[in-house]
Amino acid sequence: MTVYVIDDHPLMRDALTMLVQRVRPGLKVVSVPKLSSLESTVERQGEPELFCLDLKLPDTLGLSGVHAVKAKFPNVPLVIVTGSEASECEAACLDAGANLFLEKASPPNTIIDGLRTFLPAPEEAEAEASTAAPTKLSKRQKQLILMLDQGLSNRDIADKLTISEHTVKVHFWRLFRRLGVNSRTQALHFARTNGWLGI
Repeated sequence: MTVYVIDDHPLMRDALTMLVQRVRPGLKVVSVPKLSSLESTVERQGEPELFCLDLKLPDTLGLSGVHAVKAKFPNVPLVIVTGSEASECEAACLDAGANLFLEKASPPNTIIDGLRTFLPAPEEAEAEASTAAPTKLSKRQKQLILMLDQGLSNRDIADKLTISEHTVKVHFWRLFRRLGVNSRTQALHFARTNGWLGI
């Protein structure tokens, strides 16, 4: 599996590559300077595990890069790492399908924490890839299932857990991937079928 860093600035590509490898040492990271070469690069370099995308590329305009990546790779997580301020375009990026928005000016630890959400440790990734029914959930994932059963909205959950609504969405993304489902309804059905609502 490969992480693709799509940015036209060589120093930024190098910096992101180093941060990704701090999260998952030895993980293959491929730099892509413009969006138009992404598809052919993926064909040569291997299946993507994560995309890190700058909004301002020579061949993109506004959210066109987000739309293009999600259209070609709808199931691969997309992290926006850009010089634009969150207040200007974070909501629009998330609405367009991005999974996380990070400012380039963020402290390295903030970027690392964001990347870690989508790059689990190798043993965790192996467990998630297992075809057997998942039996181990994190404490947070157990909380989410119980809150789903209570019919709470993302905003309600964010308030209860004292986290942002977007962080709730990221947690759900990981939970759904862990369970192999695509929606709250499917997650609840899975939990009931496996007797998890007493957890």
